[in-house]
Amino acid sequence: MHADASACRQRPPAAAAKKTGGRRLWFDLHSWVGLKLSLLMGFVCLTGTLATVSQEIDWLVFPEARVPPPTQHASWGTLVAGVQRAYPAWTLESLAAPHASRFAARAVMRLPDGRRRFVWIDPGSGRVTGDTPWFNAQRILRNTHRHLMLPLKIGVPLVAALSMPLLLSLVSSLVIYKRWWRGFGTWPRGDRPRRLWGDVHRLAGVWSLWFVALIGLTGGWYLVESLGGGAGPAAKIALPGDDATVGPADPAAIDRAIAEAARRWPQLRIRGVHDVSSSALLVDGQAQAWLVRDRANAIGFDLRDGTVAGLRDGRDMGLHQRIAELADPLHFGTFGGWPVRWLWCAFGAMLTALCATGVYLYGLRVADALRSAQRRRPT
Repeated sequence: MHADASACRQRPPAAAAKKTGGRRLWFDLHSWVGLKLSLLMGFVCLTGTLATVSQEIDWLVFPEARVPPPTQHASWGTLVAGVQRAYPAWTLESLAAPHASRFAARAVMRLPDGRRRFVWIDPGSGRVTGDTPWFNAQRILRNTHRHLMLPLKIGVPLVAALSMPLLLSLVSSLVIYKRWWRGFGTWPRGDRPRRLWGDVHRLAGVWSLWFVALIGLTGGWYLVESLGGGAGPAAKIALPGDDATVGPADPAAIDRAIAEAARRWPQLRIRGVHDVSSSALLVDGQAQAWLVRDRANAIGFDLRDGTVAGLRDGRDMGLHQRIAELADPLHFGTFGGWPVRWLWCAFGAMLTALCATGVYLYGLRVADALRSAQRRRPT
């Protein structure tokens, strides 16, 4: 009887030691992953954070992109006419609606030597405000974040593979942080640096749990795509045209096509026109399908007679294709206008700070261990 009672009393400490040892393994794994990949992970997080507001950065850098809020909007045909009149020797490839109320509309144009430049148009008057280089803040941040300026076959899988240690850090943090849900309202203690920054690290980590999971899962999907598991392009709309018919578009024909698109698909909010020529036009935007890129909803036109060449509705896509379309809006927060983009920017900054504070905490622990060893050393 006494032996049994003694055994019962001894089991909890053994179980507790085993539990503590398991948590220690997760803690060491969390620290090791954070330390080894902190610089690369932090850099990718920082460039991704800035990429969410890269068009705002270009707006600050280039005065050509800044216009007063329009009282009325010029038609798409008027915008195309303004671009073709200002740059008759350049080829118009696409034209995008303004990013926000004080932004100019933006055209992508190809020069005779093959280079591309952006051309900006006042959406109220149709007046061209100027042109800017193709390699702007948006392109630099996008290419750096996506593939580190490396060849795509190397850079994209390398960056996307960081989603695995990111998710591993998420899982390990939930294991080592007991009762983590209580941390939402825990204010950092400032009595000593290690405790202060540890509390800051945990507080930022708890509040950004959902964001870390979102970025890790969408990054994992990009890894799947880069390794050959992508869904492939959306159904192609066959547009008319050949080398003999490609030329400047008729603005009146474009406006007639836009009016026909509104009649056939009134829910479509047109965000851009593409493949603009004398014979063809493709318009795309947002409609009834949720969380898809603009290209998921499109209508193609034969401008010679105004007939519809084809229609692509995001709701008709299969599950695989919808997952592919879902990744970008969720990863970059492009689905809800400027409030969502800035929210993604704020939590991206928090994720970047987690990388920095994690390394700093590791350094503080090493320094404390060295000081403790020196104090124990016999004189």
